[in-house]
Amino acid sequence: MAESDAAVIEEGTVRLQVAAARQEESGRGVVRMPRSAFQALGITEGDPVEIEGKRATVAIAAAAYNEDEALDVIRLDGLQRGNAETASGEHVMVKRAESQPATRVVFAPARREMRLQGPTEALKRVFFKKPVVAGDLVATHGQQPVQNVPPEVRRMFNAPAYALTQIRLQVVSTTPKGIVHIDENTEVELRAEFEEPRDARGMINYDDVGGMEETIKALREMVELPLRYPELFTRLGVDPPKGVLLHGPPGTGKTRLAQAVANESDAEFFTINGPEIMGSAYGESEKRLREVFEEAERSQPAIVFIDEIDSIAPKRQNVQGEAEKRLVAQLLTLMDGLQARANLVVIAATNRPDAIDEALRRPGRFDREIVIGVPDDNGRREILAIHTRGMPLGEGVDLAELSRSTHGFVGADLAALTREAAIEAVRRIMPKLDLDAREIPAQVLEELCVEKNDFREALKRVQPSAMREVLVQAPTVGWDDLGGLQDAIDKLKEGVELPLKNPQAFDRLGIRPAKGFLLYGPPGTGKTLLAKAVAKEAEANFISMKSSDLLSKWYGESEQQIARMFARARAVAPCVVFIDEIDSLVPARGSGAGEPQVTARVVNTILAEMDGMEELSSIVVIGATNRPTLVDPALLRPGRFDELVYVGAPDEEGRKHILKIHTANMPLADDVDLGAVAKQAERFTGADLEDVVRRAGLVAIRRADGAPDQVTKADFDEAMEDSRATVTAKMEQEYAKMKGELKKRAASPQPIGFITEGMVESTRDSKH
Repeated sequence: MAESDAAVIEEGTVRLQVAAARQEESGRGVVRMPRSAFQALGITEGDPVEIEGKRATVAIAAAAYNEDEALDVIRLDGLQRGNAETASGEHVMVKRAESQPATRVVFAPARREMRLQGPTEALKRVFFKKPVVAGDLVATHGQQPVQNVPPEVRRMFNAPAYALTQIRLQVVSTTPKGIVHIDENTEVELRAEFEEPRDARGMINYDDVGGMEETIKALREMVELPLRYPELFTRLGVDPPKGVLLHGPPGTGKTRLAQAVANESDAEFFTINGPEIMGSAYGESEKRLREVFEEAERSQPAIVFIDEIDSIAPKRQNVQGEAEKRLVAQLLTLMDGLQARANLVVIAATNRPDAIDEALRRPGRFDREIVIGVPDDNGRREILAIHTRGMPLGEGVDLAELSRSTHGFVGADLAALTREAAIEAVRRIMPKLDLDAREIPAQVLEELCVEKNDFREALKRVQPSAMREVLVQAPTVGWDDLGGLQDAIDKLKEGVELPLKNPQAFDRLGIRPAKGFLLYGPPGTGKTLLAKAVAKEAEANFISMKSSDLLSKWYGESEQQIARMFARARAVAPCVVFIDEIDSLVPARGSGAGEPQVTARVVNTILAEMDGMEELSSIVVIGATNRPTLVDPALLRPGRFDELVYVGAPDEEGRKHILKIHTANMPLADDVDLGAVAKQAERFTGADLEDVVRRAGLVAIRRADGAPDQVTKADFDEAMEDSRATVTAKMEQEYAKMKGELKKRAASPQPIGFITEGMVESTRDSKH
């Protein structure tokens, strides 16, 4: 694009290329232009400008983003692109606008299913001094600040929000006609019912789809270009694409994205919902499908959107009924029969791409498959910004922090989260409401705002839908909650936290991060806590599995469970998969005659998942066991469990730290010396020390007949007498011996037979 002054067409008019505005400015009625355009038009920031595409609309001018200053671009949000009937990449004429005060403005809901009622004073405040034109779609807004605008423009956006969510309204009529603004004397009317809009394009646009920048670019190339400029493909002598398949987990926004593409490309939109097509009479289903395609061909440019395509086009070899097979064949014929120059694109969506007949998944039918995955941190931030537009947020609400704590959430989950937070806010003001009154007092509405705590409560109720089958936790245990495990912590920081937080460092050196860690050591030393702390500090999801969850009596079911677990982990990466007591899940193969076949198959599945053809990216597997010699040697080699981390009984300093953690909320008497208790508690593990603190508390309750003030030294002494160390000297020797042998064992297929009778006994007798 030319780095020049804005292209002046005639005096008082400039020609600029349209680009999309930032998400947070959607619905604000502001357009961004370079300084050269301001000079050419003789205006300042905050002045109204008229934007003319296929239709004319009006907006408030603001300075361009820094990166646009040298470019001839104007940033319009989705509503403004719809109002001007233009699209990103096209050119519009911009001229200075003269706005006159309105005596009357009539608004109506922009959606058919919406009913509105309420005081028009709030509307008047929201649109005060903002220029409007009859036929435009406009939006109420919240209290999220507009960046980089002068104070006088900012003041226009500080009016309280009209409702909890952003509401899109149609400007039905204005008196006088033309460009007007609302002032103190304007009469504002709000109609309760939907009026047929001039253009549906403003309903759902790219501004309403968050975290999909790259996907939108790919989809625009495939759909918008052929529909808008079919002559490009004619000139190149190739057929335009016929179909696009969108696939990804439920709730990621596949249907919404298809609607946004249809609206932005100004095409007719035809929806086919799988089950609706199915008819009872012979040939009825195929007839309905043909009718939709025939109507779309008559209305071109058009988009045919098939939602849940797996329900009407399953693999023919897997279905019994003839009707389903005929329907698949009909769909194949229709897609092949699309005339080469027909201005028609088919978009299909599914969350089960492998269930679709493979004949559909070839070029000439669905030319491109676009994966719409679970959004990353930045994507979640964008989606939250969309759903909190118009939401009056409290000062403590930080969307960036909220996006970090919602790993694994898809768009639908985040929408549910904001809705639950809003309901929480309503619950807070319920005592102030008079349920007999017809209307809520304006003062109560003014006070209504969504606080940080409302989101915290909502998070307890909304689970990520991509992870419903397995429990994904965002752990609350950090490094500070662990004591006496410094060596293990250092290894895990280096091996897990660093690659998940800074993968670029590994790419730069051309090395791969560790895939797995085996934590081994005596029972009660904090192996499970360590895995939780790793997930929290690396800001990753945490999937915790027990062997009993993964083993099944049905043939092949155990392997499927493991494959499903790894598929889930990939969907919500970055993720830590933690398998506790892993020795019972992956025992050494060939170690005994009575070995069940299922465990051998499970071992093979885990080996293939960790080091197979599918790359494990941003996923770390952590196994924990107190009997590492029973684990299959093939798992202990580099590429599977790269690091073997010994988690032993803590030293004296570590024991003191653990005691401090467990007594943090305990009122201790002055004579209690935790250092002395730690000295006494030699070879005590973290679990043993927690038991000592618990017993000391119980002794204090007993001593004071259920109402103790403090826990004394005498209480701790009595507790120590009742407690004993889980780890014996013999066990420590055995683990020291193991340390040297485990790495050698990975190279040798023979299992080591040096777990002594005594060690098995001592492990069994412990408080494990």
